[in-house]
Amino acid sequence: MTTAFKHPLRKRLIYVSLALILIFGTLFGWKPFSLWRSSSQMMGPPPAVVAVTQVREESWRPELGAVGSLVAAEGIALSNEVAGVVSAIHFESGQEIKRGQPLITLDATADRAELKGLQAAKRLAELKYERAARLLPERSMSQADYDEARAVLDGAEAAVAAKQALIGKKLISAPFDGVLGIRQVDLGQYLPAGTAIVPLQSLSPIYADFSLPERHLALLRTGQSVKVGVQAYPDEGFEGAVTALNPGIDRGTRSIRLRATLANRDRRLRPGMFAEVRLLLPEQKPVLTLPDTAITFNPYGDSVFLILEGKEGLRVQRKQVKSGEVRQGRVAILEGLAAGEQVVSAGQVKLRNGMRVVTGDKPAPGERQSSP
Repeated sequence: MTTAFKHPLRKRLIYVSLALILIFGTLFGWKPFSLWRSSSQMMGPPPAVVAVTQVREESWRPELGAVGSLVAAEGIALSNEVAGVVSAIHFESGQEIKRGQPLITLDATADRAELKGLQAAKRLAELKYERAARLLPERSMSQADYDEARAVLDGAEAAVAAKQALIGKKLISAPFDGVLGIRQVDLGQYLPAGTAIVPLQSLSPIYADFSLPERHLALLRTGQSVKVGVQAYPDEGFEGAVTALNPGIDRGTRSIRLRATLANRDRRLRPGMFAEVRLLLPEQKPVLTLPDTAITFNPYGDSVFLILEGKEGLRVQRKQVKSGEVRQGRVAILEGLAAGEQVVSAGQVKLRNGMRVVTGDKPAPGERQSSP
């Protein structure tokens, strides 16, 4: 009886204790929670970390851009003028050669034999002519016989010269200094006249041919500097100068064709390469620039995030700008900014107008290569 009575009493005490804990916990815990939540709302999200750059004033030379092709100063596909069988090859593919160096010899055995016969006929004609020359003053030979002997000698000399020229054409030599390509004939091969033997290119100097619209004609002069870029060496520019302008304008494209000459002493540029040509005009002009990573390009206009200093630290404000020419990762700013203003150069994706920011230690990716 006593045990049964105590058990329900213990339960009631436990329930009352839990109720009191819940009531007092609610009363005394709500206020600190409210204060924490309101302070968190007032503080807002933590500031974003961004890279910052300044609007820089530079001096750029105006330039005209064009595309063109590289052309060898001298370039041919060597071929034979007369038919014959290859009896000797005097070069290797890719070899550098000098003017007059023998390349191919065609068999001339039969021609040399014929030459001996022609030389014998020439000697006989010389003897007859000499005899006629002695007899003519003595009137022992008519003038007609003397003229005939002279004509026979002239014909014999011409036949010998022609055969010697034919034999000379069977030794094919380099017409200028250059680099040979891949050999296209083999020893013992019969070559009809005009067969391609090997390409020969002179690589130093080399030409860059390009065209510009006729509206730029008044700005063009020989001697103007050019910079040429090729896809094989994307990070390099090759310097040269304009050496020729076509006298007329192309009627189909209304453009003028120009040729620039590049030294190409290391022979890295090759004929046929696609060339991006920038023709530099003489005067300099001041321009404001930013790295291309600082500008957000959109169909409705370009913009940057301008850095503003306030009592609470740094904040950002989006600002529309007008961009211009791009050179080596930097963009000309035509309108919207002043020299020395600071803008965000990396981290724009997470930004909104009025957000607080802090600057990071590292520069933007586009400026890291030039930073010390």
